[in-house]
Amino acid sequence: MRKQLLISFGVIAILLAATAAVILYGRGYRFGLDGGTPRVAGTGLLVATSTPNGAQVFVNGELATATDTTINLTPGQYEVRIYKDGYFEWKKKIEIKKEVVSKADAFLIPTAPKLESITNIGVLNPVLDASKTLLAYSVASQSAERNGIYVLDMTLRPILTLQNASTQIANELGINLFSEAKLSWSPDSKQLLAGFESPIEANFLLSADSLNTNPVNVTLTLDTLNATWEELRGEKEDARIAGLKKNVRQVVSKYFKVLDWAPDDTKILYTASVSGTLDPLIVPPLIGTNSTAETRNIEKDAVYVYDIKEDKNYKVLDNLPKVDLGSPLPLSWYPDSKHLVYVHNGKIDIMEFDAQNQTTVYAGPFVDNFVFSWPGASKLVILTNLGNLAITPNLYTISLK
Repeated sequence: MRKQLLISFGVIAILLAATAAVILYGRGYRFGLDGGTPRVAGTGLLVATSTPNGAQVFVNGELATATDTTINLTPGQYEVRIYKDGYFEWKKKIEIKKEVVSKADAFLIPTAPKLESITNIGVLNPVLDASKTLLAYSVASQSAERNGIYVLDMTLRPILTLQNASTQIANELGINLFSEAKLSWSPDSKQLLAGFESPIEANFLLSADSLNTNPVNVTLTLDTLNATWEELRGEKEDARIAGLKKNVRQVVSKYFKVLDWAPDDTKILYTASVSGTLDPLIVPPLIGTNSTAETRNIEKDAVYVYDIKEDKNYKVLDNLPKVDLGSPLPLSWYPDSKHLVYVHNGKIDIMEFDAQNQTTVYAGPFVDNFVFSWPGASKLVILTNLGNLAITPNLYTISLK
């Protein structure tokens, strides 16, 4: 009887020890030797992913594994580099903490992106709508029937080519030269305002999804229309801010001049309206967050990104260069909410929202700041004549996947 009892206790002890070992292993503890002495050491986990996948992962200069895998590392700071043939390398300093999962998520940009035309009839002054899926533009180099205003729906997937993804919503068969109009979108993206300043002031309201054979002249009621649209934009902005926690709302109202919200509304691109210090809003801080050093002391007019979910603030630029009224900002969100598109000095760069891994994706000719992100985070849209001054520019896509 006593022998059976001892055997039972022994089995239970072994099961408990095995269970404890499995739990410790799952939490990152590993058995090793320290100067010849056996010990159990705590580690952290590094999850390395990439788009596209199958890239090499180097840790402190040593090849460790391929992406889409997990690595156990002792606590400390590491330089992680992710590389794949045909793409710019990605690198970042990442802090590993015991029992904490850290991430290295690399968006790899091709060194030779594919350039493809969307239009072939000449494009003027493209304007993006609030949803960032519709692109309105003018055509002035064709016949009166083909000249006018077009809308490109970037969510469509034409079977053969993107050339047929645009819809003409106004032509010049009447008395109005719509190709010369200044365009602006309604807040709901359903209408376009086409404005003329000469020879006489005139403004027409156009439906954005079909040809307008009888455009509505709203010149006499323009002020009322603009006020209504501005009120709707204000209501949308107020609703976004109202959805924030109270302490975040207070910080936004005190320090932020919002430039743009990330597509998933988890981050805010802003210029500082005043100088000051952002007090921590999440106490204690979350674990497993972005290990890039943040900036809590902000300077007026400098440009920052605030990560709402992690309560992290990153300086992006000292300030934005001045742009013409109505032109796109030189800094905008990429659709994945993780990257920013920066247009400067005749180049187009993409960088992470914490200003890391700034990479030039295109340095060829393009017009002004007419650079737009394609929905789905697969490509950019630019306006360019490819350096040929004898032709009117057209829209081209730069494929990033």
